[in-house]
Amino acid sequence: MFLTRRLSSKIILQVILTIMVVPYLFPLIAMVQESLSGQGWGNYRAVWAVGVVPEFFRNSAIIAGGVIIIVYCLTMMAAYGFSKLHIRGREIYFWMMLAALTLPEVVLLTPLFSTAIKLGLYNTYFSVMLPLAALQIPFCVLLTRNFVNGIPDELFDAARVDGASTARIFWNVILPLTRPIAAAIVIFTLIGAWNDYLLPLVFLQTPSSETITLLPSFFVSEFSDDQTKVAASAVITAIPEIIAYLCLQRFFERGLTAGALK
Repeated sequence: MFLTRRLSSKIILQVILTIMVVPYLFPLIAMVQESLSGQGWGNYRAVWAVGVVPEFFRNSAIIAGGVIIIVYCLTMMAAYGFSKLHIRGREIYFWMMLAALTLPEVVLLTPLFSTAIKLGLYNTYFSVMLPLAALQIPFCVLLTRNFVNGIPDELFDAARVDGASTARIFWNVILPLTRPIAAAIVIFTLIGAWNDYLLPLVFLQTPSSETITLLPSFFVSEFSDDQTKVAASAVITAIPEIIAYLCLQRFFERGLTAGALK
């Protein structure tokens, strides 16, 4: 992080940041324009008239909420252990976990399908939540470990002198001080779980359990391809993510900045 005090430096920095952001705005603007073309707001009314939007939102919210809880709990404990606890071979375990970042979702589809069938989890929320959480955890642990490394060791030494156990230190020291990075974890996990298309498509087969990412498929078939309705569906799908980011923006930026500086 750096501060610019001169007006000329601020202007140059603002111009550079604007140029960097503009290319990412074009797809969003095009999507909104496409959703309003033709029938205008009637496209959104047509999407809502399908009758599955509330149910799909509920299913996606359940899956995303479950994934966030699993990822948050396991990430915080893993980051605490990898950063502050003296565990034999912890660096080996850490890099083994990071190796999971190289595995694409589609490669794991067949073993995940077989495992879900054998465990009786097929066509349940858990068949989607558990793989999504496992795919999110390595990156979240990488971010959180860097953040926890920035917490002074003197805090932990003082807590141990006062008689606090490892679990008590985790509850009273780690969790309160990691709220900024927790916001970043929530945002990243929400985006990954909410936008995932492949796992719900394969593991959720009943219409009552399908997620919001399948909403555009109602307007694409062999004999029709209504892109205005597809764009309107995409806009509706993105609304919860935008709201979540706006609510957690301050903590999100603090968490990423602190984790990157250490």
